[in-house]
Amino acid sequence: MKKSYYQPEDLKKFGSIAEWNEDLGEKFFDYYNSVFEEGSLSKREKSLIALAVSHVLQCPYCIDSYTKDCLQRGIVKEDMMEAVHVGAAIKAGAALVHGVQMMNRHDQLSM
Repeated sequence: MKKSYYQPEDLKKFGSIAEWNEDLGEKFFDYYNSVFEEGSLSKREKSLIALAVSHVLQCPYCIDSYTKDCLQRGIVKEDMMEAVHVGAAIKAGAALVHGVQMMNRHDQLSM
């Protein structure tokens, strides 16, 4: 049976990315951890945003990680799915708004 390109056990190795460039790895993790601290947005809100972005970027590692994070924060499945729909709507809108570029180009070429 063929293995998937994405291996769930690889998520546990995320912290090891700093091994090949310690300076940049540390800077990234300092930044990453700072971003998810309580601020103007709650950790709960940040977890939902991260879950939605994970789906838009289609990162299975992030989806696994932030689904777990949401559950640990007591976020219910309905709120998680609503966040995913928000991300999907923005992604769809971004694709569709580029249709204006196509419409403009069509009009230029059809003159």
